[in-house]
Amino acid sequence: MALASPLPHAAAPSQGEARSVALDAFRGLTVLLMLLVNNIALDSATPTQLQHAPWGGGLHLADLVFPWFLLATGVSMPFAWASIQRRTPGYGVWLRKATLRTLTLFALGLLLVSAVAHTPLFALGVLQLIALAFWVGAVLYPTPALLRWGLAGGLLVGYWAAIRFIPLPGVGAGVFEEGQNLLLHLNQNYLAPLGLRGVLSVIPTAALVLMAGGVGDVLHKPLRPLQKGAWLSLLGLGLGLLGYAWSLDLEFNKPYWTPAYILMGAGSGTLLLGSLTWLEHALGKGWLFSLVIPGSNALLAYIAPILVKVWILQDWKLDGLSLQNWLLLQVKATWGSWVGGWAYSLGYLAFWWLVLAWLYHRRWFWRV
Repeated sequence: MALASPLPHAAAPSQGEARSVALDAFRGLTVLLMLLVNNIALDSATPTQLQHAPWGGGLHLADLVFPWFLLATGVSMPFAWASIQRRTPGYGVWLRKATLRTLTLFALGLLLVSAVAHTPLFALGVLQLIALAFWVGAVLYPTPALLRWGLAGGLLVGYWAAIRFIPLPGVGAGVFEEGQNLLLHLNQNYLAPLGLRGVLSVIPTAALVLMAGGVGDVLHKPLRPLQKGAWLSLLGLGLGLLGYAWSLDLEFNKPYWTPAYILMGAGSGTLLLGSLTWLEHALGKGWLFSLVIPGSNALLAYIAPILVKVWILQDWKLDGLSLQNWLLLQVKATWGSWVGGWAYSLGYLAFWWLVLAWLYHRRWFWRV
C-alpha cells in the first residue's frame, strides 16, 4: 500500500501494462454512484433507483454498484498480469502480490466495519468480500480463458443447485424467502458465530471476478477501439440476457448474490464499459476526465468518505446535534426538504470529487 507517482500519461498508475481510460472512467462512475447512493439525504423522496430493491422487487441501479466494483477489479487483471510478466515473469511473483493485496484489503475492511461499529469487530464487509473474490480470481487468472469461463459457470450452477435442491431442515428444498432459505440457515446457525456470516457469497462473487477477467482480456487485446467497444457491448448484452433468463427461475437478489444478479451485474457493467470505450474513441480522452479522477483513486474514494462520515460527521456535535444532522438542518431550512436534501447529497459528492482532483493534480494515488 503506497502513495505513488503516476506514469507520464494522463491516468494514474495501477497494476497494469498500460492504462485503459475507459476502465478508469467506468471505475470512477461507479465510485460517484456509490457516494450518491450512500449519502442521499431525501428520506422518503429518494428516487426508487437510488434505493436498494426490496426482496422480490427486481433490480435497481443502486444494486449494481457492488458488482460493478467487482467487475472493475477483475477487468484490471490482464493489465496487471502483463505488467508483472514484463518485469519479473513467473506465477510466484503474481501469487505473492495477489495474496498481499488480499490481506491488505481484508485488513482495511476490518478497519471499516470496526469504525462503523465503534468497537473492534471481526466481520465480513464489502472490502473483505472483494478481497476474497479477488484472490480466487487472481489465483486462477493465469489458466486458459475458456477454463476460467467454465469455472465461473460451474460455480454459479453449483450455487443455484444448492439453493434449489438442498433441503432446509424442517421445510424442504427449493424455498427461497427472505426469512427462510438455505443460505440464511447456514449463516445464522454455523457462520455468524464465527464472524463469517456472508462468506458463502464468495462463491458467486468469485465467479463474477473470473468472468471479469475474461472481459478484461477483450479490453486488453490490441484491437481497434470500435472493434473493442463492439465486442464488449455484445458480451455485456449476452451476459445480461442470460441473467434475465435465469431470473425467471431464481430471482435477482443482492443479499445472497443469486446467479441472475451476478450475470446482470456483469452484463450491465460490461455494456457500460463498451460504451465508454466507444466514447473515448469518438470524443477523445478529455471528455472522460471528470470520471477518470475518482476512478484513479478508487480505494481512497471508498474508504475516506466512510471514515469522515463515521468519525467526524456523525461523532462531532454542534448545537446538540451531530455535525451531519446540523448541516442537513441548515440546508433544508434554507432551501426546503427536497432541494436542501439534493444540495447536501450533491455537495458531499462534489467535495470528495474536489479532494480527489487535488490529489490527482498533486500526482498522489493510493494503491495496494
